[in-house]
Amino acid sequence: MTDTTNASDAPVRCSLVESTGLIELNRPRALNSLNLEMVRGITAALDAWRDDAAVEQVLVVSTGPKAFCAGGDVRAAREGVLAGRDDEVEAFFAEEYAMNLAISEYPKPYVALLDGVTMGGGLGVSAHGSHVLATDRASASMPEMAIGFCTDVGMSRRFQELHRGRAMGAFLALTGFRLNAAEMAWTGLSTASLGAADADEVRAAVIAEGVDAAVARLAAQPAGENRLAGLALQISDAFSAGTWPAVLERLERPGNAQLRELVAELTAQASPSSLVATTLLFTANAEASLADALERERRLAAVLRARPDFVEGVRAVLVDKDREPAFAPAEVAEVDAVDFAPALT
Repeated sequence: MTDTTNASDAPVRCSLVESTGLIELNRPRALNSLNLEMVRGITAALDAWRDDAAVEQVLVVSTGPKAFCAGGDVRAAREGVLAGRDDEVEAFFAEEYAMNLAISEYPKPYVALLDGVTMGGGLGVSAHGSHVLATDRASASMPEMAIGFCTDVGMSRRFQELHRGRAMGAFLALTGFRLNAAEMAWTGLSTASLGAADADEVRAAVIAEGVDAAVARLAAQPAGENRLAGLALQISDAFSAGTWPAVLERLERPGNAQLRELVAELTAQASPSSLVATTLLFTANAEASLADALERERRLAAVLRARPDFVEGVRAVLVDKDREPAFAPAEVAEVDAVDFAPALT
């Protein structure tokens, strides 16, 4: 095994194991959240392995028992915004989004093993690959509305390609609903379910047998209740609207009462500006290529980072953890929808 990193405590470890390029996300105390060093390490490894005949597949795994990857390091981004280091913050997101695009275009099997919490940037480093394997311990969500941000890392496009349609993708993005393994399979977010399989066993099997043979042997029915199936028609009705005020109006229809209660619960601490902006982003990216979608995300993200809700949202969720953000009121956010239009055209 040849390491492309030299330190065992590096935040990402990239190595060649037999014919597999192995990427290990290694910030367990930070739930493997991505920082710039990790993004650059992953990108460098993918570049090195792209045309290397010794590498037949890439496998991304995580260390620590809780998370595959809890997202990008938005806490560091908040510190950069407050310190006036906007260029550094922009560089991180631009390089992360370039990595997401590179994963989607990778010419070899790109396998992500989700075993634990996967949020935000964790989906960016997994969901664009050819194989997304999920154990019963996996969960997935895009909770950016709670930090005054937008659905990014290409998920404003990827969510619209799910088996259950664009409206389902918009629901997942706007509410931050946390999918379990059964729901990941049902929506098509995961490509294979592994049931209660041990992550180390799966890792060894993928390396030894190749991903397709390993999945054929280890695939299992996912555990957990599919809470979304019974709401699919309501979601299709309400979340096919192109603006957030229109979504809210459709939720008031008598047949959508169950969904209305769930959405109210899930968005109770969401930034109204983020809800408005992200609904517009989904509409703009409905027919976009991933490259164009990522570019819209980059522009909108820069607008949102400059607004008070981003600093406040990250404070409430990740810094002070009081879960009591003081966001701009809804009526202001709706008027300010015009502020987001230039980023989306």
